Formats: sequence, C-alpha cells, structure tokens
Amino acid sequence: MAPFRIRYQTIEFDSVDIHVRSLRDAQEFSDPLGEAELLGISSAQWALFGVLWQSSQVLADQMADFEIEGKRILEVGCGLGLSSLLLNSRKADISATDYHPEAGGFLAENVRLNSGDKIPFLRTGWADIQDGLGTFDVIIGADLLYEKQHVELLSEFIHRHANPQCEVILVDPGRGHHAPFSKKMVRLGYTHSQSKPTLSGPDEKPFSGQILRYVRALAQPDARG
Repeated sequence: MAPFRIRYQTIEFDSVDIHVRSLRDAQEFSDPLGEAELLGISSAQWALFGVLWQSSQVLADQMADFEIEGKRILEVGCGLGLSSLLLNSRKADISATDYHPEAGGFLAENVRLNSGDKIPFLRTGWADIQDGLGTFDVIIGADLLYEKQHVELLSEFIHRHANPQCEVILVDPGRGHHAPFSKKMVRLGYTHSQSKPTLSGPDEKPFSGQILRYVRALAQPDARG
C-alpha cells in the first residue's frame, strides 16, 4: 500500500495536454525515515510540494508560448514541475530544483507519464553555494516567497545562477514579501516589472497575485569608442 494517496490530473494547454501525478490533497504526509524533518520540513509543510497550486498553473501558462530557442532554463522550487513538463514537451533546455526529498521522484514519474526526455533535477537548498548547477538564461518559479528570510536566500540564489544576460519570471500569489524581494533584485542590478495574468478561460478562478519579471542585461559598449 502506498504511504500516501495520489491523484492524476490532465492540464490542458492550447497545443498540448500535460498529465500530472500529484498528492491527493495538502493533508497527505509520509516521512518514515525522517528525511523531511532533518531538512526542516514540518508535517504541516510536507505536502505543499505535491499539490498543483494555481500559481504553478499561471506560470505554466506563461511558458506555453515563451521563446525558448537557445536558452538554458531553470525552474526553482519546481514542486510537481508543471512548467518544466510543459517546457520539456516543447524540447526546451530545462532543469529543475526543489528542496523537498520527494520532488525528484514525482518529477521523474510525471516525465514518464508524458513520454518526455529526462529533466535534469537537483535537490538543493537556496543557501547551498556549491550546488554545481551552473548559470542560466532564464530562471522561473511559482509561489516561492513564503517567509521573510526567503527574500535574501532566493535573491542570492537566483543571482548566483543568472547569466550576465538573464530573465527571471516568478509568480507570486501575494504573501506580502515580493516588494522587499523586488527591491533586493534591483540592488543586484535587475530591472523589475510586474503584471496581472490574463485568465485563459471563463471558468478559471481569479488570481490575486502578480507575475514578477526581472531582467539582468550586460551594459552595452559605448559606440563612440
């Protein structure tokens, strides 16, 4: 018998359907070896990685027609990896990370369900400065700023893994930390903009959050020499 109950969902996009294996709900819990506890993940937080939240769907909608050619893309805090799965179906160069010990297994199974190529995955924390990930042209994530201390941790993690020219796209549901995070990103040398998502269907629930965009660009040389 499985240690937790699961469900299967199909998320429809204009050109592709993505099949997702998820936890049945946010009440599921299984940590028999204490792996999550050792990482500081409480029983109340344990299931959050494995539920398909609206923020993740908003981010995936942004990736449905995002320009991918020649870009190395990283999904941070991927959870079930909906955006990674969609980008993988489009043959993007996508890698994923998450802190949760079960996230990699769920992502691998979801890749199999969608008959996709293997998605490189690393379980790592934002404070790990020697994770070996390298740098990326695009960094994406959904609902990452849970707590005040995440402002510093996430901004520094992104900055370490951003190429000199890099676009960052984050979906924030409005937990109250995106303003200080944006100020920190601007101090690190990124431009910042934000927008409300366009709802794709009449039955879609209103989304109270924002799509946050940050762009890091090399200074252009003076043409006058």
